[in-house]
Amino acid sequence: MGDAVSYKDLGLVNSRELFKKAVDGGYAIPAYNFNNLEQLQAIITACAETNSPVIIQVSKGARSYANETMLRYMATGAVQMAREMGSDIPIVLHLDHGDSFEICKSCIDSGFSSVMIDGSHLPYDENVALTKKVVEYAHQFDVTVEGELGVLAGIEDEVVAEKSTYTQPDEVEDFVKKTGVDSLAISIGTSHGAYKFKLKEGEEVPPLRFDILEECEKRIPGFPIVLHGASSVVQAYVDLINQYGGKMDGAVGVPEEQLRRAAASAVCKINIDSDGRLAVTAKVREYLANDPGEFDPRKYLGAARKELIELIKHKNEAVLGSAGKG
Repeated sequence: MGDAVSYKDLGLVNSRELFKKAVDGGYAIPAYNFNNLEQLQAIITACAETNSPVIIQVSKGARSYANETMLRYMATGAVQMAREMGSDIPIVLHLDHGDSFEICKSCIDSGFSSVMIDGSHLPYDENVALTKKVVEYAHQFDVTVEGELGVLAGIEDEVVAEKSTYTQPDEVEDFVKKTGVDSLAISIGTSHGAYKFKLKEGEEVPPLRFDILEECEKRIPGFPIVLHGASSVVQAYVDLINQYGGKMDGAVGVPEEQLRRAAASAVCKINIDSDGRLAVTAKVREYLANDPGEFDPRKYLGAARKELIELIKHKNEAVLGSAGKG
C-alpha cells in the first residue's frame, strides 16, 4: 500500500473516550465482526437505529477474504452511510486478534483506529514485549491498543486453542503497567465459536468466572476490560439451521444475562461474531428451502441482512446496554 492514512481522515474514532464512558456508565461497547457488505450494512443500520456506539472489527481472516484495501474503503463508506442516515454515532475500526507487529502496523498505516495484539499464546515476558512494541508504534498515531492475558478455548479464524487458561489476576496489573495497553481482553470462561461448551444431557452451561473479573477489577480499577467469545449462540438460529438441512449438534454459548452482568461491571467491550454468522446462515437456508427456484443473491442475502439488523438491535438494547449511548 502507498502512503499511510490516518483514521481521523476517514471519520473514525479510537476507543479511549468510548471505553471511559462505558466504564462509568455500566454498559459495554459492542464489537461486531464483519467480512462482507451485508454484514457491515446491518451493523451500521442497527447501531444507527439504536443510537449505539460501535466497534466494527476485522480479523486477519477477514482481511484476506475481503482484501485489505477494499475493507478500508468499506469502513469509510460505513461512516458516510451512518452520517447520511442522520446518525452521529462514534465508529471504531478495529483489528481483531492481530498476531504480529507487522499486521498491527499495516492496519494502523491503512486507517484502523484501534488494534488488538494477541500475544496470549506466548510466554508472559514475550507477550509483554510484543504488546509494548505495538503500543509504542500505535500511540504515535493516537491509535488504541487491546492486549490479551489468558487463552480462550475454541476456534475463530486462525485462532485455535484446545483448552482455556484463565487470566491470572496477579499478572494484570504488571502487564498493564509494563505494556501501556489501553484495554485488556481476559479469559473468564467465554470461548470462541459456536461450540463453546461440551455439555452432557441436562447439564447447565458453567457460569462465567465473575470472581476472576472482580479480582482483575480490584487490581486495575476503572481499566477497560474486554470479553471475547461472547456470543450467546441463539438457539432459535441453530434450530432453523438444523430444520433446513444444516447439521449443528450441541452448539451452546454464554447466557445473555451473564453477559449483561459483565457489561454492567468493568467489561466495556463485548465481541460478538458467531451469533451474526448463525443469523445469516439460518435465514439463507430458510429462504432457499422455501423458494428453491430463487437464484438472486440479493433476495436471500437481503433476508439475512434484515435478520442481522434485528439481532444487533437486540444485543445493543438487552445485552450490552449500549443503545442510546451514541
